[in-house]
Amino acid sequence: MSTETAAPPRVLTVAGSDSGGGAGIQADLKTMLALGVHGMSVITAVTAQNSLGVQGYWELPAEAVRAQYRSVVDDIGVQAVKTGMLASVELVGTVAELLAGTSAPVVVDPVGVSKHGDALLAAEAVATVREHLLPVATLATPNLHEVTQLTGRTVTREDEMLDAAKALRDLGPGWALIKGGHLAGEAADLLLGPAGETHWYRAPRHDNRHTHGTGCTLASAIAAELAHGHPMPEAVARAKAYVTGAIREGFALGAGIGPVDHFWQHR
Repeated sequence: MSTETAAPPRVLTVAGSDSGGGAGIQADLKTMLALGVHGMSVITAVTAQNSLGVQGYWELPAEAVRAQYRSVVDDIGVQAVKTGMLASVELVGTVAELLAGTSAPVVVDPVGVSKHGDALLAAEAVATVREHLLPVATLATPNLHEVTQLTGRTVTREDEMLDAAKALRDLGPGWALIKGGHLAGEAADLLLGPAGETHWYRAPRHDNRHTHGTGCTLASAIAAELAHGHPMPEAVARAKAYVTGAIREGFALGAGIGPVDHFWQHR
């Protein structure tokens, strides 16, 4: 009698490594484990990073990124993909080309800057994200700074989020999630779908400055929920609830901004 256990859903993150463990590949894999999927990784860059900021980063060669991706996808397969820090024109183009060949849902977190304001995407690579990566995305999840970077629109009020979502959708992703976490008041996010349908997600704002890794965590959680088979609006709702709890339980680490607690549901 076989004792083999069925494999859980498989999710691949294509992103940079955070040596401090709060964001990037490390946050992605913690999130995936917490949400019951098998996480796999393609590392695009290595950062020297802690609670105070990013002290430096080094990109991997495109051939190394391509080899990691093919190694995982061709053997193990994936049921969802999440992208994060891609750093350069060459890496954005390489990843976009690879993702064009997958039928799995792709969640693009268009990482531009770190929580501390450190640039994680070369200025000249923004156009490549806009022209090549977003068109292969099932969902794009920019924060308000990244919305401006990608669309030229500045959002300062909640009633401006819909126009921003439409501008982002015009760049090619199937769905657009505008994260309003930097606005005053409750934490409100807006999801705009392929047929123009809108979904609002609201959560109380917790008085906790330890929020490192929030964007990575949300995008990874959505990818995990999609891999479980949930439709996009429900996947986002589940991920929003998960990340809200993780922010509430975020803890101090080092002398700066600590991480969210990826395992808050299991303590």
